[in-house]
Amino acid sequence: MTRPGATQHVAQGEFGVSGDPEAMLTTILGSCVSVCLWDGEARLGGMNHILLPGGGGTDLYQAAAGANAMELLINGMLKAGARRDNLSAKVFGGARMIKARSDIGARNGAFVLDFLERETIPLVGQSLGGTQGRRVQFWPESGRARQMLIAKFEEPVLEAPKPAVAADDALELF
Repeated sequence: MTRPGATQHVAQGEFGVSGDPEAMLTTILGSCVSVCLWDGEARLGGMNHILLPGGGGTDLYQAAAGANAMELLINGMLKAGARRDNLSAKVFGGARMIKARSDIGARNGAFVLDFLERETIPLVGQSLGGTQGRRVQFWPESGRARQMLIAKFEEPVLEAPKPAVAADDALELF
């Protein structure tokens, strides 16, 4: 649970749960995804930050891996007083941040949508994909979420240096 009235940043592999009307959960996403769960009857919500859809070898990767991250969030919600059959979800992230053959953002988004469908948790909002990062803010007591797109970073294109021209007609070879 978050401190009363606090803003909690949810980093990779972490989750937060609160029912405090003054609390806000926030995260920054690129190819990662975040699920915001809410129980409208209990007025309780939570957010996680999923790094990869599958497991990895270290504790951080295990916590940030899809199924584990979802189970931690769901169990945190239930422990705080939510009921599983009252949960609904909003999903954010999954951007394609780099040009590569593999689109990890799309895989993360597909994992989350499949997980929610298998677990029969209704999806009430989503913003997945694209090429921009997102800052997500979630007010867990009301279930309200806000997304702000982060300006796309373009790598500068450097022009190749032009060869120096000799002052006279001399030719230099090396």
